[in-house]
Amino acid sequence: MQLTGYVQPLTHQHTDPVTYFWPFPDRELPINELLGEELEINFLGEIACIYCGRKIKKTFNNGSCYPCFRDRAENDLCIVKPHQCHFHLGTCRDAAFGERHCMQPHIVYLAISDDVKVGITRKTNMPKRWIDQGAVTALPIAEVPDRKTAGEIEVHLAQFIKDKTNWRRMLKNEIADRDLLEVRADIEEKIPEKYRGYYQGDREPLTFHYPCLEVPEKIKPLNLDKLDRIRGKLLGAKAQYLILDNGVINIRKFSGYKVEVAV
Repeated sequence: MQLTGYVQPLTHQHTDPVTYFWPFPDRELPINELLGEELEINFLGEIACIYCGRKIKKTFNNGSCYPCFRDRAENDLCIVKPHQCHFHLGTCRDAAFGERHCMQPHIVYLAISDDVKVGITRKTNMPKRWIDQGAVTALPIAEVPDRKTAGEIEVHLAQFIKDKTNWRRMLKNEIADRDLLEVRADIEEKIPEKYRGYYQGDREPLTFHYPCLEVPEKIKPLNLDKLDRIRGKLLGAKAQYLILDNGVINIRKFSGYKVEVAV
């Protein structure tokens, strides 16, 4: 099997285990069905912006050319710092995007990818967000009307619970033995009074299992900027990573790179 195209992020379905696909123009690569096979990824030396399609030498923020990185709402600082959302000030880069993306119901959640973390996502983006992060379990704790409010709660709770994932520990399945229901009970009183009406104390956790034959002892990142060809036995997939017997590659990181993939 051989496919050629510009890299797009992995897609997935919440099954047990999660079912992964790598999309290409002609067809999707069924990752789960190919575990144990030799996978070869050849970078063809061409990169295109995932938004405007212009040919570029390097990407910004996982696939953008510099003008799109500078101008598009998807790349604004408030995307990574949602508490700084400025839609209400009338300074959003793209008001239509803001309506679709930010002025929609959002979920504040707890998840375990390596240890407990707090995060936010659009209500319509569950459970995709959790799978993209490699979470083994996730639990909504609040539903709010917009992204800014979710970000404000997240920033406050990040004083008590981290909001980052250690990707190496996540891929090595070094998972903290924590009960999200107990964590939720512990932090309920830490939610500021003005947000208490959004709290949800009756939701149940979701769990996720990932397709993986084995995990390499050493997690070595494979980089298409340094290697024109990556080849190894496909062992699994988790979050946006493909796990090979000689390293791991973050597929989303190389969005827009033109590759030829052979199995």
